[in-house]
Amino acid sequence: MPVEVILPKVDMDMATGRISRWHVEEGAAVEKGDLLFEIETDKAAMEIDAPASGVIRDISGKEGVEIPVGEAVAWIYEEGEPPEAAFPSASPEPPLLTPPLKGEGDSGTSAPPSPLRGGVRGGGPSKDSQSIFNHPATVGGIPPSSAVRASPLARRIAREAGIDLAAVAGSGPRGRVVKADVEAALSGGAAKAPAAKAPEAPAPAPKPMSDDQVLKLFEEGSYELVPHDGMRKTIARRLVEAKSTIPHFYLTLDCEIDALLALRKQLNEAAPLVKTEDGEKPAYKLSVNDFIIKAMAMALVAVPEANASWTESAMVKHRHADVGVAVAIPGGLITPIVRRAEEKTLSAISNEMKDLAARARSRKLKPEEYQGGTTAVSNLGMYGIKHFSAVINPPHATILAVGAGEERAVVKNGEIKAATIMSATLSTDHRAVDGALGAELLSAFKRLVEKPFGMLV
Repeated sequence: MPVEVILPKVDMDMATGRISRWHVEEGAAVEKGDLLFEIETDKAAMEIDAPASGVIRDISGKEGVEIPVGEAVAWIYEEGEPPEAAFPSASPEPPLLTPPLKGEGDSGTSAPPSPLRGGVRGGGPSKDSQSIFNHPATVGGIPPSSAVRASPLARRIAREAGIDLAAVAGSGPRGRVVKADVEAALSGGAAKAPAAKAPEAPAPAPKPMSDDQVLKLFEEGSYELVPHDGMRKTIARRLVEAKSTIPHFYLTLDCEIDALLALRKQLNEAAPLVKTEDGEKPAYKLSVNDFIIKAMAMALVAVPEANASWTESAMVKHRHADVGVAVAIPGGLITPIVRRAEEKTLSAISNEMKDLAARARSRKLKPEEYQGGTTAVSNLGMYGIKHFSAVINPPHATILAVGAGEERAVVKNGEIKAATIMSATLSTDHRAVDGALGAELLSAFKRLVEKPFGMLV
């Protein structure tokens, strides 16, 4: 039988994806593990391997088009296998003798996943990236809706429309119900599942201005429309979610960084030379941001109650400081994570961040490199920004916003002197990190920044 190649789910927020490039053509011979195509998600690019050896045919996934997760984009046939083998006449399979596993379906039951149909290069597929076929468990000769073979998109459309999948004839591979079947059933009046009593609707939230209302405020021809890409839509949705559901609390203080700048200069001058393809170069080149990442990580270790995430049932207390660092990329923002930053040297943090930032800008990060983390740092000092407040990125409970270091007049022992001052603002989720705890964390950060030799021991 031909092997289905699906668009896998490679990001927990992913509902659709785009194939940015096919690396094989219709009718090409492929070996298991060969690169088939690249997926462009909201935050990264992933390479998808062939799940089997054979000849690739029926390529339906077009480049640059939004494709629902789980939808077939091609089939791999064995040598000499006829094309119609992927779409045999529907014939009933023997019923499953073992109890179905809990999983996809309206009733919460489904059969075990079929063999892998499209693998994610570099990390293996997630459970969500496998195609799931349900074996029919019949009741009186009629399979329940949850036991009908159907694509995830067909299930969603049927569920929203109240269509009973058991009454829909499938035209897909092995009798699978696909989107077109459900749409045909809707137009033909297929049997609907019993409608559950709708819960009382909450009071409607205020709606933003519609697109038409906004455009009417400007003279026609005085603007151009640039459609949002997937990344910008995801950023907008997460920002609205964060500001709507997280009670933000802000704390700001100034840090004197002259000692940090002097130590940075000494360490960079002492960096050993290493041989590379381009000749000899220093083994590392520390930035101020590398010190900030290290100081934030060590401050969370010093104030462990602040190294937490909020959930409705419990407080999640983290054992390590995984620091996300905001990186601007074309069309948006991404936050790669330095894992266990409290255990790493400044040079290790510096080299790791250079690698993460470079791959972030080329959208080559893996999901595990930007998902999760226990806190985040956003530094706009290189743009001359003196002070700002950052929006918390769930599941974090804190984010540190860092401004530019600048010479300011300060009073020391009754005398006015010049010092390099950097403003830092801590945003906290007040449910997890209240004002006093946030102040303790920010004070610990200030001590480390102003006495940076503590970060070397």
